[in-house]
Amino acid sequence: MRIVGIDRGRGRVDVAGLSEDGSRVSVLAGLEEFWADPRGWLERAGGEGGEPVASVELVPPVLPGARVICIGLNYLRHVAEGSYRDEALPEHPTLFARWTRSLTVDGAEVPVPDDEDGLDWEGEVVAWVGDTLVDADPEQALAAVVGYSTFNDLTARRAQKQTSQWILGKNADRSGPLGPMVPAGEVGDLRDGLRVRTRVNGEPVQDGSTDEMVYPVGETLAHISRTFTLHPGDLLATGTPSGVGYARTPPWLLRPGDVVEVEVERLGVLRTTVVGSEHRAAAVAATGAGASRV
Repeated sequence: MRIVGIDRGRGRVDVAGLSEDGSRVSVLAGLEEFWADPRGWLERAGGEGGEPVASVELVPPVLPGARVICIGLNYLRHVAEGSYRDEALPEHPTLFARWTRSLTVDGAEVPVPDDEDGLDWEGEVVAWVGDTLVDADPEQALAAVVGYSTFNDLTARRAQKQTSQWILGKNADRSGPLGPMVPAGEVGDLRDGLRVRTRVNGEPVQDGSTDEMVYPVGETLAHISRTFTLHPGDLLATGTPSGVGYARTPPWLLRPGDVVEVEVERLGVLRTTVVGSEHRAAAVAATGAGASRV
């Protein structure tokens, strides 16, 4: 089962199940209704009817008030390839935030900001929180995960490196393509290892496994919950394996016309096309009101 959002306009988003062949969507509930009881709605989901995907506008099924929390430097080989390789591994994960407005969906066009030579790829997995978490232990936190998605944390490296804070470089317009949510029961434990691969124009650039994570999902969510409450619909982006573009010699960044694919075992392929900065306004407007809500 794969879960997506549908923009109905006038502030309304529905949550729907995507058919196995990806051609049809079947509405489960409104966005707020779904996240009030995500497990219940997933249990009631089923069937292959509904509307043709071509007749609807897909958006991330993300609540307007959701937090998108991201782990930086979560794979040892990724730490070793970058500018942080000479620093000691922190005891606690390096966390930064994305705004929900930066998120988009499979097949979207992502513009390169004017001040950047290109965008860098970061294929990874997102975990969706399904229960409220306050001062949770790692087992409770992991049990609260309701699903996972393929994600590409596309990064504006020049903006990221301008200061010690990464938020600007991690929130370029539409720079967070997010695949459909797959229920956690169909995915299993990331600690057992899911293969994460990224390709640029068909060429492999990343190949890692989720069992290489330094800071696992349960431990990280528990750590966060000791400072602020996590709510159903919040997201945790779990970091990227080695093979990013900026660490190569010479650096390799995504430029207009490039197609980047992130493939995660059991979660599917997320495909994104990079476009020029002249398409920035049109690319953002393409999601209509949904872009401003999520």
